[in-house]
Formats: sequence, C-alpha cells, structure tokens
Amino acid sequence: MSAAPRRISKKRKFAKDGVFFAELNAFLQKELAEEGYSGCEVRVTPSRTEVILRATKTREVLGEKGRRIRELTSAVQKRFNYEESNIELFAEKVPFRGLCAQAQAESLRYKLLGGLAVRRACYGVLRFVMDSEAKGVELIISGKLRSQRAKSMKFREGYMIKTGNATKHFVDKAVRHVLLRQGVLGIKVAIMLPWDPTGKKGPRTPLPDVVKILEPKDEELESDQAVEAQ
Repeated sequence: MSAAPRRISKKRKFAKDGVFFAELNAFLQKELAEEGYSGCEVRVTPSRTEVILRATKTREVLGEKGRRIRELTSAVQKRFNYEESNIELFAEKVPFRGLCAQAQAESLRYKLLGGLAVRRACYGVLRFVMDSEAKGVELIISGKLRSQRAKSMKFREGYMIKTGNATKHFVDKAVRHVLLRQGVLGIKVAIMLPWDPTGKKGPRTPLPDVVKILEPKDEELESDQAVEAQ
C-alpha cells in the first residue's frame, strides 16, 4: 500500500511560497538587469506553474529563436527541483515604462554605473516619469555621493501620498543597490500612479479624498429661477 501524500500546514505553505518568490525574484533580477526586469508573477495551475516576467526589452529576454528564455527555464527547473514540463516562463512587455518604479530604479542604477553625475541622472528620471503622466515621483539616493562622508539626497516632484490604504494601490516603490568603487549607493524610487478608469495606467478606484462636484440639472435650475421670480 503506497503512503498517502504528506499534507502541509497553511502557515508552512505561505512561508514556502514566499521564500520561492523571493529567491526567484532575486535570481531574475540578477540575470535580467540589463533587459529592464520589472518584476514577475507566479501562477500555479493544476498541471504546471507559470512565471510571467515583466521587462522593458522582451526581445532580449526571449533571445534568438527563444534560446534565452529556454536557458532561464532550465536554470529555474534545476534550482527549484521542478520536472521538465511542470514550470514554464513567459515574457511580458511593460506597457508604461515611466510608471514602473522597478524599471526606473534599474535605469537610474545603470546611469550611475556609467559615471553620470547623481543630480543629472535623477533629474532625467524625474522628467521622464512626470512626462509619462505620473501624479508624483520621489527619488532618494544615499551613500558616498561625492566626498568620503556618506549622505542622502532627495528629489521630489508632483503629488505624493505617504500614509493610508491608498498608498498600497497608488504608490509603486522599488529599491536598488549600486556597487561603485567608493562604496555602495542605495536607490529608492516611489511613483504616484494616476487614476485610470480603464486600469491600464493606474488603479480603477479614485482616491478616497477626491471630491467631485456635479453640475446641477436643467430642471433644478428652472425651478430655482421660478422661485426667485415669485
């Protein structure tokens, strides 16, 4: 008689899924840094596990005749002990690069690695994000920026909320580390997304403190004028 499959508690399952996602995200972030990696989504179906990679340069992620994505699939299979047909990777293009905090943090990282001045790099990112119809953006760079003494620089533009439930839906955040010769620089990017009823550029639900004043109807105007005439 074969042994029954071992059941796992919900607490252990959530912890296991979280560790898997964190390790997978770190691996892909390292491998696809130059391709503009902007996060991934894991979908578990009864037959297989699907991983959707979001990147700004999907052509480079796929590689020539799909070679690169097959190599990544094979690496993930071996690392996480999946059978050959049980996991599959797909690439998805980031529709609005200027509204993606991870893509902008990676862009800023490469500018700083290339030797561009911190202020110039940050103002370039600020302008690009605001031109992409974002409501606001905040960049924080900390570390040995010019001198041996570490300090922090903050760049802000537009409107940014800091507290409340709306921050979960409206503010996209990302953190990156830049390994330079003089030390490590930390990058924090926060982008305030616009309200979009279609749900493409931002959340479908408007901010809770936004008050919309409706125009009065024609009937109400006529009745008010009649009362004033009397």
